Formats: sequence, C-alpha cells, structure tokens
Amino acid sequence: MTHPLNNLQPRRTFCGQMAGGIGAIALASLLDQDGCLGDESAGSGILHAPHVPARAKRCIHVFSPGGVSQVDTFDHKPALEKLDGKRLMGKGEIDTFFGKIGVLRKSFYRFQQHGQSGSWVSSLLPHLATCADDLTYFHTLVSRSSSHTPACFQMNTGFTQVGFPSVGSWLSYGLGTLNNELPTFVVLPDPRGLPNGGTSNWSQGFLPAQHQGTAFSTDGKGESIANLKTPTSVSANGRRASLELLSKFNKSFARANPGNDELQARVRSYELAARMQTSIPDVVDFSGETQATRRLYGLDDKDLAPTASNYLLARRLVERGVRFVQVYNGGALGSPRINWDAHEDLVRNHGNQARHLDQPCAALLKDLKQRGLL
Repeated sequence: MTHPLNNLQPRRTFCGQMAGGIGAIALASLLDQDGCLGDESAGSGILHAPHVPARAKRCIHVFSPGGVSQVDTFDHKPALEKLDGKRLMGKGEIDTFFGKIGVLRKSFYRFQQHGQSGSWVSSLLPHLATCADDLTYFHTLVSRSSSHTPACFQMNTGFTQVGFPSVGSWLSYGLGTLNNELPTFVVLPDPRGLPNGGTSNWSQGFLPAQHQGTAFSTDGKGESIANLKTPTSVSANGRRASLELLSKFNKSFARANPGNDELQARVRSYELAARMQTSIPDVVDFSGETQATRRLYGLDDKDLAPTASNYLLARRLVERGVRFVQVYNGGALGSPRINWDAHEDLVRNHGNQARHLDQPCAALLKDLKQRGLL
C-alpha cells in the first residue's frame, strides 16, 4: 500500500499546474467572447453549431402587408390579355371573402423580361427590375386565411393563431447574437402605421421574453427606442451608481429565486438597454453616409425619405451584426389605404405603395451587393 504522503506534489509542480489552470480559465473567457466556446453563454443560442455550414449569418425581411397583386408585379399571365373582361369559367363555387365575383382583368402594367435570367417584372417596379438577376421568385405560395391579421401571423410565425414565436425570435433563440451591443432581432415598422395584428407579429410567443423583436420608432417624432436616452437631469456618475445598485438587487433576488427565466430575461434586457445607450445613436446617425448613397435610397425626396430611411437603417444594422431585421412596407389603417389592400382603386393603391418600396428596396440590394453582404 502506498502511503498518502508519498503522493504529495512538489511545490513547483503544484504552482505550475495552478498557473496552467488559470490560463485555461482565461482562454475559455476569450473563446466565449468570440463565440467559439461550446458551453452556453448569455449571448449564444441553443444551437452551438448549425447542422450544415451557414453561408448567411444575417437576414433582412421586407414584408408588404395587404396582399400585393402578383399578376401586376412579378407573375406574368399572358392569357389574361385574351380573357380580359370575360367571366371566370369552371366547375364548383368560388368562396369569396365578401362581395361578388367580378370579371377577369388583364394587368394594368406592361411586363418585360429583365437581366440575363429573363425574369418578368412589370412596369410598376422599374428599380427592382434592374435587380432581376439578384432575385429568386416563388410562384407557389398560398395562405391559409383570406383575412389580413391571421395571414400576417402566418407570414411571420407559420401559424394563423396568435401566440407563436416569429421567425426572428426563433433565430435569436437558436443562434444567439453576433453583437452584444445591439438586439438580435430588430423591427422597423412603416412610419405610416403598424401592420394588422400590431406588435404580435414580432412576438416571442412561448420562447423566453428576451427573444422578442425590438421595434424602432420610425416616424421621426422622437427617439428611435422610447425611453432609451438618459434624462439630462441624471449625471453620468448618478447613472453608473443606479446601474450598480440595480445589479446588486437583481443578483440578490436571483439567488433567492433560482431558475426564474423571466427574471433572467429582464435582467439581460436591462443590461442590453444600458449598452444600447451608446450603440444606438451611432446606428441611426446617417451623417457619415455619402450623398450618392442618400440619393440611391431616395432620402433626397421629402415624401419618400421617412420610409426609405428604414432600408438604409436595415443595412447599417446588419453591418453591425444584427441577425434579423424586418422592414414593413405598409400599415393597417389609413385613408387612402396605407398597405397593398387595393379594394377601391388598384392603380392608385399599388402606385403609391410601390413608390415606397421600389427605389429603396432596389437601393438596399445594390448597396448590400457592392459591400459584399448580399
């Protein structure tokens, strides 16, 4: 039997091994900051590595609520030229949401093929037509609801009922953040109004609250994020002391209530808000953009600038590591309508909506491409 004293390590060996352990702890901390650590951290998602190597790390989703007419934009139907003015023929009855079935109509716009791909685009979208080779078209999508609000929910969550996580929330939950100074999921509503279903479109559903979309105020009437800016009456030292005191209270409460996900999510949101007080002003400051870039998006057009700004802001957000940015082209309420729901006058409605989409969206595609982000 070996005596325990014979297994004692020399002092130099012990100190050397202890130093190595401290180095390993430091390395783990650095790897965690760079997103290379396998264990979960505050900013990482539950998927430490995707199933396949990812070509894209960030996504911009431009959503046009109201029901864009496919036969007046990207889906060329030559047969409608011959069937214009005739009644729809066939077996069975057509289920209409309301009103009566009208006659068939050809498109109000002229279609042409564009780019090397020969993709069909109507004259309603002349700027996007110049990006035809950078677009992929799906002509097979359908909705399970003819009502706007459930259809918006389906577009964002995959379900027509409220309460399910939006796609941006799933990405935040699964992949985590690329920048601890900014939200993982940002929403840029149309300055003219919110879509049908309002903020439920970017809800986290049953996921932890920290994965909800962060909506920016885009109407130009106040701060980009409400109540983010420190009041002028609060000094820098006072703000720092308040945050330190709040942190102590939160840690004390967390020790007394272990496993409280809602508390952890709220603490993380407060910590992120504190960091955003310095990061957000830089993101929304367009003063460093060239005049050529501003003209490309349409910021020199007084009427177009409020909505065009969202597309430029989307580019600036993904440049800084925001994983998912959602840009809305249209709201729910307004007269005349402020979305693509063309009940009364399609030419007037789609012409107005296309004006707020065509140039800024095409500019975004071109800008991303020239920066190597497309």
